[in-house]
Amino acid sequence: MTVRRALISGCGAYLPERVIDNAEMAALVDTTDEWIVSRTGIRQRHVAAEGEFTSHLAVKAASAALAAADCQATDVDAIVLATATPDETFPATATVVQAELGMVRGFAFDVQAVCSGFIYALAVADNFITAGQAERVLVIGAETFSRILDWSDRTTCVLFGDGAGAVLLEANEGSGVSGDPSDRGILATQLHTDGRHHDMLYVDGGPSSTQTTGQLRMLGKEVFRHAVTNLSSVVGETLAKAGLETSDIDWVVPHQANKRIIDGTARKLKLASEKVVVTVDRHANTSAASVPLALAEAVGDGRITAGDVVLMEAMGGGFAWGGCVARW
Repeated sequence: MTVRRALISGCGAYLPERVIDNAEMAALVDTTDEWIVSRTGIRQRHVAAEGEFTSHLAVKAASAALAAADCQATDVDAIVLATATPDETFPATATVVQAELGMVRGFAFDVQAVCSGFIYALAVADNFITAGQAERVLVIGAETFSRILDWSDRTTCVLFGDGAGAVLLEANEGSGVSGDPSDRGILATQLHTDGRHHDMLYVDGGPSSTQTTGQLRMLGKEVFRHAVTNLSSVVGETLAKAGLETSDIDWVVPHQANKRIIDGTARKLKLASEKVVVTVDRHANTSAASVPLALAEAVGDGRITAGDVVLMEAMGGGFAWGGCVARW
């Protein structure tokens, strides 16, 4: 008996033109290239131009994903946009993207799970498709984190960048048999949150509490400790739901927060570094955009090909974390 799957049929990405390297960061705050690289692996980050909003980045990434899938926006049933930096408090930034793409039917809304947002959005879109409520869903991760940074805090401002990535999910018939190469699409997702850790990673403002945007605050050492443990655990849970083993993974596309977290998670899972897609050195942490940006790069350069088993994972403020495994 066949099962209904959500197949990733196209990927797209967009990075703002302006690049700030570590030398420029060192001129802004008390830091050095060596300090940043040794602790994070980051060498540069992209920053949105004045007047360039999250929706602008999202539209460009979504347009690229549609082109890669040879699909028109008018054929899309829904948009799920993951972002922690929306254009406005309301309406949803996804509705702005919907209008700009010329999508005149269906529905569009935002998902807010910070750095895990894209994984959450994938899970939501996957459920729409497998339940038969949609045939094609655009899933986007887009952020302008440069707008919520304290540019005098060297422990946080060096870590983040702006960007957007997108995928198109399309309904596909799979066998539902574990390990079957023809069973293509999203095989399993797993999500978690633990609100007790709010004070380790948050923005110190918002419409209800302070009536201001606020700025990002983080306890880096605590976030690092939780990240390696939680990400390793959710990878195992996601694979178990799909009936797969670590040895079945062809590629891991992790949240690009910190090279040390990426390496630590890979070691804990006994995964070869050659199977891990890394873009943090050039993109920095783009929050909800980091996984789809890395995914688009690995698909675009030919590393990820049809039949490959791809594991995506992320953790961010909340704490919120999750995993998704798909066969390409």
